[in-house]
This record gives sequence, structure tokens and C-alpha cells, in this order.
Amino acid sequence: MPFPLEEKYITETESELNVKFPSEFKNRMIKSNGGELLISGKFEFELYPFFDKSDRKRISRTCNHIGLETKNAREWNGFPENGIAIGADGFGNQLILTHNGNGNLTDELYFTESRDTTSGKNS
Repeated sequence: MPFPLEEKYITETESELNVKFPSEFKNRMIKSNGGELLISGKFEFELYPFFDKSDRKRISRTCNHIGLETKNAREWNGFPENGIAIGADGFGNQLILTHNGNGNLTDELYFTESRDTTSGKNS
């Protein structure tokens, strides 16, 4: 269940990943850290939360945070170097934001298919 988030945790993730998230995305996550996102009425993604270290319960609820999930996704063959994983669809497909080398993420959403890192084939 999503819950409000202090902006300092977004800032920490931006520093960790060397990016700036779009204002609209940050505002949404401050109100509700995580949750579901329905795209075009048919694609449902579970948004990764920002890591919230304010108490044990929130640490537990945000352990699959944007920073960790991006780090894991970057190990995939073909995951965009400029991509930040912000959600998944339950089938291993990632919802991502990207930047053009300047670290400022655009508000355009992309989706990548799950990859088997040992063979490079779709799983």
C-alpha cells in the first residue's frame, strides 16, 4: 500500500543515480510512494517506491526501491544505459524513464522486456 514520502528520499535517489526525476513524477510519489499505474487502459505496472528509511515498516515496504531495481536491471543485456527502472508489470517487463545524457529524466515512459542475462533472449 503506497503512502506519503518526504522529498529528501527522492533527492537521495537522484544523487545515487545521478539523475533528476520529472516534477510531475516526484509530486505523484510524494503523495503516494509507489502504487499502480494503468497505461492506455490496458497495461498495468506496479511503480517501484523510493527507498524510505524513516522507520522499520517503511524500510520493509520500500526494499524493492527504484535505486535497487535500476541497479539490477542494468545487469540485463540491452537495458538502456540512460534508463531508470520505475516499475514492473509482473511479467518481468520494466517501465523506465530515460535522459539524453544530461541526467534530466524526461516524462516519456518506455518499457523494456525482461531479459535472460546469460543468453540475451526474452524470458
